[in-house]
Amino acid sequence: MSATETDEHPEGQPNTEGHDPAVPEAYKEFMRTGWGERELDLPAHPITTWAQARREKLAETFPGERLVIPAGTFKVRANDTDYRFRADTAHTYLSGNQTTDAVLVVEDGEAVLYARPRSSRETDEFFRDRQYGELWAGRRPSLGEISNSLGVPTRHIDDLAGVLARSAKTRVLRGVDARVDGLVAADEGQDKDFARVLSEMRLVKDEWELAELQQACDITTLGFEDCVRDWDNVLTYGERWVEGTFFRRARAMGNDIGYDSIVGGGRHATTLHWIDNTGPMTPGELVLLDMGAEATSLYTADVTRTLPISGTFTPLQRDLYNLVLAAQQAGMDAVRPGAAFRAAHHAAMDVLAHGLDDLKLLPVSVDEALSDDSKVYSRWTLHGVSHMLGMDVHDCASAAKEVYPEGDLAESMVLTVEPGLYFQEDDLLVPEELRGIGIRIEDDVVVTVDGCRNLSGALPRDPDAIEAWMAELR
Repeated sequence: MSATETDEHPEGQPNTEGHDPAVPEAYKEFMRTGWGERELDLPAHPITTWAQARREKLAETFPGERLVIPAGTFKVRANDTDYRFRADTAHTYLSGNQTTDAVLVVEDGEAVLYARPRSSRETDEFFRDRQYGELWAGRRPSLGEISNSLGVPTRHIDDLAGVLARSAKTRVLRGVDARVDGLVAADEGQDKDFARVLSEMRLVKDEWELAELQQACDITTLGFEDCVRDWDNVLTYGERWVEGTFFRRARAMGNDIGYDSIVGGGRHATTLHWIDNTGPMTPGELVLLDMGAEATSLYTADVTRTLPISGTFTPLQRDLYNLVLAAQQAGMDAVRPGAAFRAAHHAAMDVLAHGLDDLKLLPVSVDEALSDDSKVYSRWTLHGVSHMLGMDVHDCASAAKEVYPEGDLAESMVLTVEPGLYFQEDDLLVPEELRGIGIRIEDDVVVTVDGCRNLSGALPRDPDAIEAWMAELR
């Protein structure tokens, strides 16, 4: 079959679909003529000086080696439909680039960005290709425009294979782009170590990163407010309305949502990653909202609030909520430079375990429940209290275990503090009035010289403040 009649995308040929009509030569020739020149107005990226410093630090860590960090390519959602592209975190962290199919190469202290520019008007790609064609997918920047914006020398992606074929010790960030993986023989040990270093570089945030995280939290605050302002529609249409309302704000002011929003009304709040968001909103119950906006820089917030659907807590809901709030505050109070990363978790769990004991739920003493060989209280707490936060919602995931999560906190690290209580609807070990209640409170904090600062503190946490906030916005 010809390229006009197949979904295949042979090298150098446009990606067209099987149901597209054949393209006559006369039409192709006509489409290649009569186009004016225009440039994209790409301003200098604010990340430029920060990214250069990061690349220099990376090169110093691996002197004399070639380091390859791909951006990734499109991922298929279904059939001929791709997900919206989101560049790999490490690639954007080191370059600022967010275009598809690019690869950053750092060698001998110098960086070159290999990128796929917009297609020439002398080819069919610009008017026929569904992934890269300008008339299908929009105008891609030229190599010069990318270079001027990011402050990095830029070459055509087609030159990459020849560069990587030259002899040199080469490390590749694997699993991002299969085509790049195939160009360099894998060395599991050194490539894994490379991924570790790239993760650990991001543990301590610089000034620019902290500002981006604050912006993500501020957008998230507005998104929560949007949802409460439209609470009448929330009551009518249920969890889906919250999901859609928050998404609109995240897309309007940022890049996207940082993760699939969790909107758990009633019993759905006890499912930790409830992302179906298909349930109703029933007055008298609680709703758990775990949502975060991703800024255009790809830094994300991760915030949870548990709200009374009717606008006011019942006495039982308030008591349980205050227990979780006390646990969260204890966790925040434990965050400081030099403290163990897990200190916030242990502080919060101590509060929750004592609260569960007060509720007569623990089958053993509090001390025994908290011991490492028991932890039976976890039946109702389920998860850890903190994770690192940055460009990934669970940031720095490839760090060495002894550094994170078993290491200590340092100034300018950013993490979540998010204890919760979850009583499943079929848990026969709790009183019936507790079953189906889930409560989580989550904020994003930056470690400061003497404690921490709450980046998401603009959203109320106190139950009285929540009730007043909901009443005011509605």
